[in-house]
Amino acid sequence: MSRPTLITGGAGFIGTNMASRLLDEGREVVVLDNLSRPSVRDNLQWLHENYPHGLRMVQGDVRDAAAVRNAVRGVGEIFHFAAQVAVTTSVTDPLYDFGVNLGGTLTLLEEVRRMPTPPTLLFTSTNKVYGSLNDVRLIEGPRYEPAHAPYRDYGVAEDRPLSFCSPYGCSKGGADQYVLDFGMSYDLPTVVFRMSCIYGPHQQGNEDQGWVAHFVKRALGHTPITLYGDGRQVRDLLYVEDLLDALQSAVASIDRLHGKAYNMGGGSENAVSLLQVLDEIAALSGQRPEVDFDGWRIGDQRWYVSDTRRFGAATGWAPQVDVADGIKRLYAWLEGQDCAAMAES
Repeated sequence: MSRPTLITGGAGFIGTNMASRLLDEGREVVVLDNLSRPSVRDNLQWLHENYPHGLRMVQGDVRDAAAVRNAVRGVGEIFHFAAQVAVTTSVTDPLYDFGVNLGGTLTLLEEVRRMPTPPTLLFTSTNKVYGSLNDVRLIEGPRYEPAHAPYRDYGVAEDRPLSFCSPYGCSKGGADQYVLDFGMSYDLPTVVFRMSCIYGPHQQGNEDQGWVAHFVKRALGHTPITLYGDGRQVRDLLYVEDLLDALQSAVASIDRLHGKAYNMGGGSENAVSLLQVLDEIAALSGQRPEVDFDGWRIGDQRWYVSDTRRFGAATGWAPQVDVADGIKRLYAWLEGQDCAAMAES
């Protein structure tokens, strides 16, 4: 019988989706979460209601070695999602950001390396480890596009030099490097995903993080959306179910993938501007959301698209849900939630 899976930050957006999938497969799941974000209690309640068996909850902080030691006991794989997730928060409180993202990851790694049979550990890093990409010359049309290949054709590959940007980029980037180094130094089965924009059900986005869900919630609540910058900035979007496929593919291929980092997102075929996302939402709602504009924010990239070819070649993985379908699914899920959730500040 397989050992349980630990999901740190398991009551968050990605964690809830991963827990649900594993529980549907009949797996045992341990969730470690400090329940500090308002929406995660709703996610945890949903998990308990839908999966009365197979779920063990450890309420605790990833910075707390005792809580982590309790959570890792007997597990066979770990998805490390627990994090401080907003660039804006990292700018206003860099010590907290550092403690959670880098300190918490190191605490987890220390507990893992002490285990008799260390579990596979997959860590979700960020595209911010590549910095602002100011050296990539962009064409300023209806949306920003790189002037030259291979960026124009495929996006940013893993051979791009690291250049941490914002305290968030530093803390996640430092954690990224610790995970890779522990894999080499202590022979731990680790993989890093440097992620672009993930979206889907159980995402209660806000202005600082989870912007696709934030846009949909604002549209459903008939409240204005503030775009920081000009709205022409481009991201590649990856629907959460496709991310779960990638994570499970990495676990299945850990003998070949361990100790490596992979860029993870929707790739060039799912690259859209913020304004294009608003167009998709308008097609669903029947009217375009009201938009205000404000200045650019620290750490914002005018263009970022993941080159996922390396991971695809290693595992056969490719995204299955395109942007239009994914936004439609997210819109339907949020539309079915309590209308009070739309009254977001």
